[in-house]
Amino acid sequence: MKKLLGLLIAALAALFMSHAMAADLPYDESADAHAGISHALADAQSAHKEVLLVFGANWCKDCRELDKALHGKSAPLIDGKFVVIKVDVGNFDKNLDIAETYGNPIKKGIPAAVVLTADNKILYSTKGGELADARSMGENGIYDFFSKVVDKN
Repeated sequence: MKKLLGLLIAALAALFMSHAMAADLPYDESADAHAGISHALADAQSAHKEVLLVFGANWCKDCRELDKALHGKSAPLIDGKFVVIKVDVGNFDKNLDIAETYGNPIKKGIPAAVVLTADNKILYSTKGGELADARSMGENGIYDFFSKVVDKN
């Protein structure tokens, strides 16, 4: 009986941990990215902001690091200027049509970003893998990167 109780507790702990880890993943793998972008554009129009498309995947450590930075030091900068929409590219087998629509910013790696006007015109796009090494950039480097992007727009 003790052995069965121990197994049950271990199974519940594993289930809890996997659920907790899934909650920390930045990309909704089942999201309709096309609908999300449409909503983000509408929200940006009414809020007088631009749209920040962030392309990435949950398996990508640099993508997760970028997401942490966007919710850390960079949050006031990002939240003040952009409506953010994350686009899951899976294993480079999902939402590739969206990436192509916006100039294929993922060609040199993920995470990648595109800044759009509220009427869906490209203002900026990472073309050279500028964010693909987000772990090495650190929170300050990511903040500096987005500060320059904001200053350009």
